[in-house]
Amino acid sequence: MKERIVEKLSILADAAKYDVSCASSGSKRKREKGGLGNSDGVGICHSYTEDGRCISLLKILFTNHCIYDCAYCTTRRSNDVKRAAFTVDEVVDLTVNFYRRNYIEGLFLSSGIFKSPDDTMERLVLVAKKLRTEENFHGYIHLKAIPGASEELLREAGLYADRLSVNVEMPTAISLETMAPDKSAEEIAENMGEVRDAIDEYRDTKKTIRSTPLFAPGGQSTQMIVGATPESDYEVITRASSLYDTYGLRRVYYSGYIPIREDNALPPIGTPPPVQREHRLYQSDWLMRFYGFEATEIITPEDPNLDLQVDPKLGWALRHMESFPVDLNSAPYEMILRVPGIGVKSARKIISARRFGSIRWENLRKFRVALNRARYFITCLDSRPHLFGADPQELRRDILAGRRSQRFGHAAQTDLFAPTDEADLPLIGQKREDSGGRQLLGTTGGYHAAA
Repeated sequence: MKERIVEKLSILADAAKYDVSCASSGSKRKREKGGLGNSDGVGICHSYTEDGRCISLLKILFTNHCIYDCAYCTTRRSNDVKRAAFTVDEVVDLTVNFYRRNYIEGLFLSSGIFKSPDDTMERLVLVAKKLRTEENFHGYIHLKAIPGASEELLREAGLYADRLSVNVEMPTAISLETMAPDKSAEEIAENMGEVRDAIDEYRDTKKTIRSTPLFAPGGQSTQMIVGATPESDYEVITRASSLYDTYGLRRVYYSGYIPIREDNALPPIGTPPPVQREHRLYQSDWLMRFYGFEATEIITPEDPNLDLQVDPKLGWALRHMESFPVDLNSAPYEMILRVPGIGVKSARKIISARRFGSIRWENLRKFRVALNRARYFITCLDSRPHLFGADPQELRRDILAGRRSQRFGHAAQTDLFAPTDEADLPLIGQKREDSGGRQLLGTTGGYHAAA
């Protein structure tokens, strides 16, 4: 590559690292004969930053020139940084050439705002359009929708991009007004609504007219910066829940703020980014999207911040000990999902397997259940409950310490939370005689006198 292009790439790839909403899941665009790339199941190649974030290999800004002066942003107009801008053809050439060298499978393209939102959005759309129509590129394309851009440009962008995203930036409108006075929460909400409406419209039309083109098949996403302003986790999670319900978002991304400037309204330089808090927010988000939890079950106004030592599902379980232990042989799928250490795939395997027989401890290991947590909250055919009378705080300490507790009975067992001895287990429905000749019937609770 030419030296100037390499320099631009270095500047604009570095400037893009603060935007974390770069996953490529959910697209259905397939490669056509003679075309380049395929976004179906491959998505963007990723790299990992030193603080653990997963980013795409070709993740760039179109330009870091910006007419806005957002306090949290490295590309704000008042920041003294080296500026650069690609041309449309340069981004197209980089994408195609990187793909041919097997460096990438797609493009994540955002931009600072120069001249106006429409002018910037028009250039991003032109990049996607050239890749699709001139280069016959069928890989993944994620375009950042510029707040304030016209509905016409957003609709055109959705015809060429796999995913669109409009960043809400801050958890509340008040913080956005304070940190980014040039941006409008109402304008951002309007753009998100326009993208939602277009996605719904094209999806409905395609049901009756099969030739209807794809429109943002990967849906839309957004990003919230956490740690720059004083919002609690309760405010962040409830805002995310509202965004999912209102705009049908595919994902909400959480970006822990990395201090980049001295400002009395921001954490000082040297403050570590809230990586663990970010992780707990993603776990909470997962519970809302896949585990059937409501935001107000995960966190409450009375205790508005997540426990950084335990994951949110375990935190919920410790607050609702009356719901445990869960009998894996009879509990509904929705309740099994709420057991710490049991994921969606494991829960489905349990439900499927018990049609053919009772669930035993050895099955759970094969189902990849995280028994170091789940064992405190479940019972199955050859495992007895140990939670009756357990104190949640003591149990929390035991789980964190990773040690076995003597508080839950059966102290003579080698492993208090392992299954009971197979030789002592009854076979359900099996009859046997005791020493006095009485008929005993096997049940999950032991052998009892037969009726």
